[in-house]
Amino acid sequence: MPIADVNGHPVYYEDTGGEHPAVVFSHGFLMDHEMFAPQVEALAGEFRCIVWDERGFGQTAAGGPFTFWNSAADALALMTHLGIDRAVLTGMSQGGFISLRAALMAPERVKGLALIDTQSGTEDPEQLPGYEALNDEWMANGPAAVQEVVAGLILGEGIDPAPWYAKWAAADREMFGLAFRCLADREDITGRLGEIRCPAIIFHGDSDHSIPIEKAEQLRDGLVGCETLVVVAGAPHAANMSHPEQVNGPLRDFLRRHA
Repeated sequence: MPIADVNGHPVYYEDTGGEHPAVVFSHGFLMDHEMFAPQVEALAGEFRCIVWDERGFGQTAAGGPFTFWNSAADALALMTHLGIDRAVLTGMSQGGFISLRAALMAPERVKGLALIDTQSGTEDPEQLPGYEALNDEWMANGPAAVQEVVAGLILGEGIDPAPWYAKWAAADREMFGLAFRCLADREDITGRLGEIRCPAIIFHGDSDHSIPIEKAEQLRDGLVGCETLVVVAGAPHAANMSHPEQVNGPLRDFLRRHA
């Protein structure tokens, strides 16, 4: 089982290997490395694809309170562990939060950014109490009572939620609580987007009910290297899972130019 000792704690990852240009995929909240299976399958013959489980998810423990800056440092340290000097960082939702912070921390190591259904700001203050209530229920009683709502927000229709229900039921609630606090308490980095100069591409589902498309437009306008915003028709929050045919082609073209 591939485990890297990263910043003092073990991180699970998978690496397709080879001499191809490297792409590091960072998953969304409540997901794990497996959410990028459609992208790895499509791209592995041409690119070295690294997927990993972030703190508090999958096979990577949190080990204590953390921020997305810590997770960004994990991504960079994982690259170092794998002997990768520079890579394109691809992040979905919280994976985008991590990728943006990694680009701020170490711009010399980031060839480009591919950002999927993410943003640079904080949670909508009107929605945050609802998320806090979901967290309280999950922490007290597990995910059973709220998992359909959560799956609707992330997966939308057309993706079988059963495998994710099983993962959520088996997950450590303490890890979930730490990860939720990281998500809910993150700071707004919109004012720093102009510091990120690398090429970027943005994907956003037009049926994303977790992050409105206006947040993607804000990213597009703030990132000086942004080449395009790909609106994924009919896609929910996890657009790369539900509509890989709309994501993989433009992503491959972007990687061919910049990886």
